[in-house]
Amino acid sequence: MKKLLITGLATAATLACGVATASAQTVYIVRHAEKASDTERDPVLSDAGILRAEAVAALFADDMPDLVVVSPLQRTRLTAAPTIAASGAFVAVSPLDAGVEAHVETLRRGVLALPDDAVILISGHSNTVPLIARALGYETPDMPECEYDRLIRIELRNGEVSGETRRYGAPSTY
Repeated sequence: MKKLLITGLATAATLACGVATASAQTVYIVRHAEKASDTERDPVLSDAGILRAEAVAALFADDMPDLVVVSPLQRTRLTAAPTIAASGAFVAVSPLDAGVEAHVETLRRGVLALPDDAVILISGHSNTVPLIARALGYETPDMPECEYDRLIRIELRNGEVSGETRRYGAPSTY
């Protein structure tokens, strides 16, 4: 697995996909899967979370990602792990230490720097997934803490944004 801690995702984009051009073609954004503990700061995934992580990988049977972006927290990496193993995608860790706004802006800039045919998976958090989608031009509602089954798929082509929200894996309990 190729992995890099980054402060600017555009650097990882160039390393993963060659010379950067206008924008990424397809961006998938998911929240990390169910965690084993609500009291630990950086918990592992629960059994349900492990199944959901496998469901994420199944989404990419035909179109594997070139780049997977995670936060420094292990639950985002563990959610993306089966996809990374199946695809051999480059992994970028987008830091959270400068705050959520900086994290989202780093992701936005990095995605927009990727080649037109890039496929990206972003594994985020309930408070970042909607913000990342909105920063890329796709409107989506805030995400409740108990929602794990939302998948946002965004197409960026020639300055145009289209997208859809799907559900995957076992339904979340609301």
